[in-house]
Amino acid sequence: MIASGKMQGLLLALCTSFLFSACAEEKSPGGMARKSMNSVNQVDTIILGMGCFWGAEKRMSAIPGVLDVESGYSNGDIEGSYEAILAHERESGFEKSRKRNHAEVVKVTFDPAQTTLEAVLMQFWESHDPTQGDRQGNDVGSNYRSAIYTHSEAQQSVALKTRDTYQKALTQGGFGKITTEIAALKNYHTAEDYHQDYLKKNPSGYCGLGGTGVKYPGARQAPSASLKSAPRLDGKALALARQLVVFEAEDCAYCKQFKAEVLDHWASGIAVTRTLNSQAPTGWTLEKALFATPTIVLFEQGKEVSRFTGYNGDKARFWQWLGFRLLSPAQQKIAFAAGTEPAFTGSHLDEKRPGTFVDPITGAPLFRSDSKFESGTGWPSFFNPVKGAITLHEDGNLGMKRVEVRSASSGIHLGHVFDDGPAPTYKRYCINGNVLKFVPDSGQ
Repeated sequence: MIASGKMQGLLLALCTSFLFSACAEEKSPGGMARKSMNSVNQVDTIILGMGCFWGAEKRMSAIPGVLDVESGYSNGDIEGSYEAILAHERESGFEKSRKRNHAEVVKVTFDPAQTTLEAVLMQFWESHDPTQGDRQGNDVGSNYRSAIYTHSEAQQSVALKTRDTYQKALTQGGFGKITTEIAALKNYHTAEDYHQDYLKKNPSGYCGLGGTGVKYPGARQAPSASLKSAPRLDGKALALARQLVVFEAEDCAYCKQFKAEVLDHWASGIAVTRTLNSQAPTGWTLEKALFATPTIVLFEQGKEVSRFTGYNGDKARFWQWLGFRLLSPAQQKIAFAAGTEPAFTGSHLDEKRPGTFVDPITGAPLFRSDSKFESGTGWPSFFNPVKGAITLHEDGNLGMKRVEVRSASSGIHLGHVFDDGPAPTYKRYCINGNVLKFVPDSGQ
């Protein structure tokens, strides 16, 4: 949930991930009524703020021994509703109100016989970045503050102890001071029904990244091992001139989908690597914090130059994003606006070496050189494409009925096909040379 730009991010599906109902007042995820649950079990509760409560809800509910996680609002001085919180944050920005806003929180109900408050807080610290003040990633505002709201001195003591322990680990990892507010619970309001179990009801909601990647000391002995620390990528081991980094998260379905649909078939000349750590490679810089997975970042000379956030099977959008970074303006006009280069001006017109003409973005094979022939038209011409390499589409532009040729891998426009080619196909695939990349056979 993002107050302004956040809704746009949600529509991208950015897992990104990273991961991350019946009426929230009546049902727990396991189906037990909350009121009866409290009477049946000896349970405890803690209120935690980790930024957007959608991802927080899913993270905390994965802990063995946690019986219920509910989204809500806490420790503000205003009405406890989502609309009121957003309106108040806007007013605070213009200094129209000095009242404190609520924090988006989750109410975690757990069984002390199955887990401990310390184990719950281990997951809390690992699941977000507690050093960012009034924000989490792209979610900016006091309502996104990191917070622990306690109901007893014993809880307060455990919260402070775990904070100090995690601060040492963060400092060693190069992070700053923890800004988490640790205070007594002043008030709590259950969030609206549509916020409860949001990522279960809306699978295309973004996947949260899962924090700093710094492991809580001793977390291997914690009941929950769902968050694993990942080493930060070494910038010196990557391609400095141009490198793609895919930032992923555990249990992110869209990360797995991106891998299966794009990365497993990677043939592009651009180096690509994957990581579960949300930080830039060592010595490199991100323009801003990541907030969803998968996020694919293009680095040049160790600096972020562009990013693609979220993936939901939209390969054409991904390749277009990358194409606008790799192709010249003249190439972009052909590839994405169905343009045509002037006759006898394009590349590869006289290329006769054995090899393969490939998609300039994906690197996927399009035509073999032994299917190329001299048509005299001024464009590279072929009588047969590589099997499965192209798609054909009716084209009624310019008052003519033609058949457009596109790359099957990236969807870019290549040219047109006509029925005046040589045997055995009698087809002439008339292709813009400027959107072809030639890869000679080895030894050529």
